Amino acid sequence: MPEQYAATDKRTGLEVAVTGEFPPHHDDRIRIARTTTLFTRLMSTILATENETERRERFHAIETQLEMAEALIRQDIPEVQRLMRTTLEKMGITPEQMDEMAKKILDQLRDGGGDFPDFLSSPEED
Repeated sequence: MPEQYAATDKRTGLEVAVTGEFPPHHDDRIRIARTTTLFTRLMSTILATENETERRERFHAIETQLEMAEALIRQDIPEVQRLMRTTLEKMGITPEQMDEMAKKILDQLRDGGGDFPDFLSSPEED
């Protein structure tokens, strides 16, 4: 018999239910509950957006991010690259600019670092 977890957003009353065969491990069940709760809050926030254009843009943005997360989990690197390229193009970054950014990153890596933002530094370098 399938199990169900339902999460309700307190601000809007939106409820999302996930039904299926859940793994028995306690940590898995916590992750199911947390992920469902986060998704519910996200949907509620987007649905509360009054401007229709902004709401649609937010839906589209989160759809792309969820597609990317799913592709990363499946380790489908070509799909991740396609989604990243599409996202950057929508931000107005041309393929030429992407190539230039990639070249700069590779050059800095070959040269042993450079001025990388903190999130690109490995813990050993700090």
